[in-house]
Amino acid sequence: MNAADVWLPIPPDEIEGLPEGPHYRFWDGGEEFPADPADCVFYVVPYMKPAGVGVRPMPLMRSVRVVQTLSAGTDHVEPGLRHLPAGVRLCNARGVHEASTAELTLALILASLRGVPDFVRAQDKGEWRGGFRPALADKNVLIVGYGSIGAAIEDRLVPFELARVARVARSARTTERGPVHPLTELPALLPEADVVVLSTPLTETTRHLVDAGFLARMKDGALLVNVARGGVVDTKALLTELESGRITTALDVTDPEPLPSDHPLWRAPGVLVTPHVGGPTSAFRPRAERLLVNQLRRHLNQEEPGNVVLVTGAGEL
Repeated sequence: MNAADVWLPIPPDEIEGLPEGPHYRFWDGGEEFPADPADCVFYVVPYMKPAGVGVRPMPLMRSVRVVQTLSAGTDHVEPGLRHLPAGVRLCNARGVHEASTAELTLALILASLRGVPDFVRAQDKGEWRGGFRPALADKNVLIVGYGSIGAAIEDRLVPFELARVARVARSARTTERGPVHPLTELPALLPEADVVVLSTPLTETTRHLVDAGFLARMKDGALLVNVARGGVVDTKALLTELESGRITTALDVTDPEPLPSDHPLWRAPGVLVTPHVGGPTSAFRPRAERLLVNQLRRHLNQEEPGNVVLVTGAGEL
């Protein structure tokens, strides 16, 4: 048995600088596997595929040592980890999606505050509709989930003359831009925020973090922006608040996802929906390829890979 296969969702001949040695197998989620999964030692999960696709070969991967996602979140592959041997490193794509996701976050905030969806609808009808709209300037923004994407979002908020940026993460720490508050302080911070941005991973702790109580603490007229995972928000509770007209929202992710055509979120007032497009932009490929080259070099040099979020048999890091 040859246990030196690397499975890539990008054709290997299109990735500059791949280290020599492994047998590179291209698999982007198709029905047929490119080789015996038992020989795969380094598995890069296909990107932006339906639920369950990336997990399908994992029960057969008896030799795998690294599972690398090309997404910031890893919740879509975690169900397959129980089939893997102990000591497998699960790595995320930290450094790949920050620029694209932060750009979209700014676009969603500005479009929602300035009423761009209404203007587009009016344009379709040939109607000239002016009006007074909120600016981002002088607003308080709360970023819930202050990892690398949350920090990239704040970097892009800086020129907009905000009154304040508050940061929340799992635990407290200090950054160059200021303090990061622990999740336990979130209830006290919500009432002050004009814009609440969700950029947290989906975990057992954050599932339905945005529930009826969370939403009730948001100030009247506040905007909720979700570029994290749909499951972070209790959709039923969100719909209740939206129907009242008390808050507005911009969602790049939803629960369920994809959003069925008859789902009430499509028609609720004050909603802007984009179809999970925070990551897939022209910025993705060069950053993803650099990550893979670096991770594979580490692996071949028997070094610890970067971006490890979990080790099978050891739990979350």
